[in-house]
Amino acid sequence: MQILGHFNYWIFIVLMMCGFYMVIASDNLIKKLVGLSIFQTSVFILYISMGKIIGGTAPIVIDKAAVYSNPLPHVLILTAIVVGVATTSLGLALVVRIQEAYGTIEADEILAQDRDDSP
Repeated sequence: MQILGHFNYWIFIVLMMCGFYMVIASDNLIKKLVGLSIFQTSVFILYISMGKIIGGTAPIVIDKAAVYSNPLPHVLILTAIVVGVATTSLGLALVVRIQEAYGTIEADEILAQDRDDSP
């Protein structure tokens, strides 16, 4: 079965589209951040699954191993996870400040308040 051989790509596509839909369809800023997080996680899954070679071992030189897995995608994703956590926490802090200033975290209500306040 060709479809089962690419299971990780299907998971990547489903997660990416779910995250993208949450960002586009929701007016709630928290839901938008959750959607961005899901979108980001799908990209992590894609890179990690592409970096693994079936039958490959860690890149430690031994006599038996002939095929090595590339550790670079895993290292890059580890860095991306740290950056993603920092970005998400900054986004949540901004949402808290927006809620304090406007009294809501709904994007359409914030835009309506800005339109009412503008001269």
